[in-house]
Formats: sequence, structure tokens, C-alpha cells
Amino acid sequence: MSTAERNPASAPLDPALRETIATFLRESETPRAAGIDALKAVQKRHGHVSDDHLAEVAALLGMTPAELDGVATFYNLIFRRPVGRHVILLCDSVACWVMGATAARNLLRQRLGIEPGETTPDGRFTLLPIVCLGCCDRAPAMMIGDDLHGNLTPERIDTILEQYR
Repeated sequence: MSTAERNPASAPLDPALRETIATFLRESETPRAAGIDALKAVQKRHGHVSDDHLAEVAALLGMTPAELDGVATFYNLIFRRPVGRHVILLCDSVACWVMGATAARNLLRQRLGIEPGETTPDGRFTLLPIVCLGCCDRAPAMMIGDDLHGNLTPERIDTILEQYR
């Protein structure tokens, strides 16, 4: 997720974002197919997809909010509630678990002072589990934004966190 300054979640979608969503719709076979890209664009701009934005995107795509919410909740990288500026996705797949994901999770909980699913009080970090990041050869692994970090050790985790503070 982008660390760029975000617009308030209650603000209507701006004309440029509305045009981007219209382009996704024109280039997709179905409105549902345009849904993920549209939701990602909203999230990139606003930090998460609020109920108001979901309803607005659904109207632009010719879908009901319930239909689009089904798309949003199926895709685990669309955030339907506010998250921190940096979302830490900690892999909890079997390979990562065997290679030390539990210790990595415990260290992140300690360093950040939060549990999985929570956001730090300063709004900087949200810690979330994810089923698989697809880098089992570098287990345990986590992703922060678009940055993949593998072979996690306590020292490496501390160094990585400092990069995002």
C-alpha cells in the first residue's frame, strides 16, 4: 500500500479516480472483473475502502453494494476498515510456520505493542496474518506494502521496522 498522504475516507471520489474506474469498466469483460482494480485504486487513494466509497464504486460499475462487497471481502488485500500507514502481512503458511513464523509474530507483537489485526496507536503499522506470500524458499516471510522481506530473524525484523518508522 502506498505511504502517500491519503484523502479522508468520507470524501467523495474525485473526478480523476472516477475516470480511472470508468476505464477499468470499459476494459473489463464484466463489472465484477473491474471491481478489484477499482477497489484497489480507491484504497491506494484513501487508505481503505469505506462503506461510502464501496457504494459509490458499485454505482459506477452498475453493481449493488452487496455484490461489490462480496468481491472486496473475497480478496484479502482490500481493507474495509482503516489500517495503518504500513500494513505488515506476516505469512502463516506451513513453510513459514515450520521456519519460525511464530517467533517472528511474537517479536512483531512485542516490538509494535499490538496483536494481529490491530493498528499501532500512532497509526503507523497494522499487523495482519496472510495465508501465503509465495516465497517459501525464504521463510519465514512478511510483506510491508509492496516490499517482500524473507529469512526473518529478530535482528532483521528490527532493521526492517526501522526502515518504516
